[in-house]
Amino acid sequence: MKKFAIILLVFIAACAPASQQQVVLPQMLPTATAYIDESYPTAEVQLAEPNVAASGIDVRMERAWVDGKSVNADVCFTLPDLSDWSIWSASLIYGESFLQEYGTTLVTLQEPAEGVPGLRCDTLTFIVPPDADLSSATVVIDSIAATPREGEYCSVYLPKIQQAMEERGTGITLDCVEMNGALTMQITGFPPSMTQQQAEEIVYSDEFYTVTGPWTFSFDLSP
Repeated sequence: MKKFAIILLVFIAACAPASQQQVVLPQMLPTATAYIDESYPTAEVQLAEPNVAASGIDVRMERAWVDGKSVNADVCFTLPDLSDWSIWSASLIYGESFLQEYGTTLVTLQEPAEGVPGLRCDTLTFIVPPDADLSSATVVIDSIAATPREGEYCSVYLPKIQQAMEERGTGITLDCVEMNGALTMQITGFPPSMTQQQAEEIVYSDEFYTVTGPWTFSFDLSP
């Protein structure tokens, strides 16, 4: 009887599910601000000539600063109209270096009102080496742009695109037709020597929703 009981206990133990191994998760440290080595430069400057006008657009850069590897600049510009305008192309020049990669952070956006142009302000951020010589740095804003939103090709862009086609003698004609209950700009004619793709590349070029500068700002950010 005892032998049977022992065999039964061994059988139960073998069939029982294995105890789950306790998993010890690592303790997560609280989120901290980005580490900036004391040897990294930190400086800020107020621009002596913060306003530049070009192509009917006023751009203002009041201050620039470097914090670790980030060169930042506060930039405000007047809005040509109610479209969604933003900085399209910009660069940072220092020494023999030329950077075209940057990030933008929206600071404020003031819509145009009667008699008062709208105003958008962004912070531009460029990443540079910690030993970058910023004693003679220049930020160049090459263009601002407003990517057309749904319906704007007919209401905003068609007249000026068609005018440009006529002035250039391209032979391209445009019209707005209703599709699925919405007006859509379409190419209605182009020369036999031109393909549909070539006509579309001309008509939908970003030149029709881009304002080019340049707007140039120079400053000294040496520590």
